[in-house]
Amino acid sequence: GWSSSRREVKAQLGGAGAGESLVWGEERPSLPKGASYADLSPPLPRALPLSHRKLFVFLAVLICLVTSSLIVFFLFPRSIAVQPAGLNSSTVAFDEADIYLNITNILNISNSNYYPITVTQLTIEVLHLSLVVGQVTNSLLLHVGPLASEQMFYAVANKIWDENTYKICSWMKIKVHHVLLHVQGTLTCSYLSHSEQLVFQSYEYVDCRGNTSVPHVLVPHPP
Repeated sequence: GWSSSRREVKAQLGGAGAGESLVWGEERPSLPKGASYADLSPPLPRALPLSHRKLFVFLAVLICLVTSSLIVFFLFPRSIAVQPAGLNSSTVAFDEADIYLNITNILNISNSNYYPITVTQLTIEVLHLSLVVGQVTNSLLLHVGPLASEQMFYAVANKIWDENTYKICSWMKIKVHHVLLHVQGTLTCSYLSHSEQLVFQSYEYVDCRGNTSVPHVLVPHPP
């Protein structure tokens, strides 16, 4: 006798192809004339033609090359120009032997990069007759945009104790009261997690007899 649960028996079906089986007791579905059960199975995915695969690989490589070239072009470090623009103003005071000459100078900063930079520190040393007469170090946070220029001012208090210079600046009989100052500076800039120090220098003729003020205009960034 048969058990209550139907026993599944694999039986080869004539004309249905190898690997086909039926559950014992189930009716075999009817098929259209001239068709087999193999026709009912889902079709296998067809591989792309070789020419299409080559085209897709070429496009992928081309996109990678273009993207890499653009990244290198826009992120490649370019020059940061620091140009002293001269004296903006000065004040003079005398005591019995020394000259106190406070000057305010101008710097033009030009950014040739396609990303912004930040000026973080300025160090200035002023020399007269090869002697250091003034020093200053300023911590800054000046942002310069991509392909842009900024103008910044800095002040240095100088003390000149040379006897001949004192006579030139204080004697009324002398018509020209000028001293030559040698300004040396270092500007620290940061960009893309990188820090760079830019060195500059200039020579300034400063009136050491009276106060002066010389306005300057920002030099536009070249195209």
